[in-house]
Amino acid sequence: MDARLIPFRANVDPRGTLTAIEEPEHVPFPIKRVFLVHDVEPGVPRGGHAHMDTDQVILAAHGSLNVRVTDGESEATFALTDPTYGLYVARMLWVDLLDFTEETSCVVLASTNYDQSRSYRTWNDYLVGIGKDADG
Repeated sequence: MDARLIPFRANVDPRGTLTAIEEPEHVPFPIKRVFLVHDVEPGVPRGGHAHMDTDQVILAAHGSLNVRVTDGESEATFALTDPTYGLYVARMLWVDLLDFTEETSCVVLASTNYDQSRSYRTWNDYLVGIGKDADG
């Protein structure tokens, strides 16, 4: 399962921190789309799908959240609490964004433009897409 934390370059001085995110040094794909997930009520999950051909880097620019990733067999949960780290998530992994703290802003860098038809929106469809028995 190809999901891993990636450290970004943080430049700290008395004025604060500037965190740089560059491709290909930090992001292992050309960035085609950037989007924000914010104003999520605590306890409300986001995500709940898998992209057929999109790789992503997810980071908490402010606040924190947990990201659960699975390939249908193994599962890992990553705590995003520090904006100097992003989570690389390869295509064909099911992703759930969970446990948003109040006022969290999540930034997602994606390798493709959005096309809902290129994603699995239900767990059963995902299992079928990866060749697993959705009923077993």
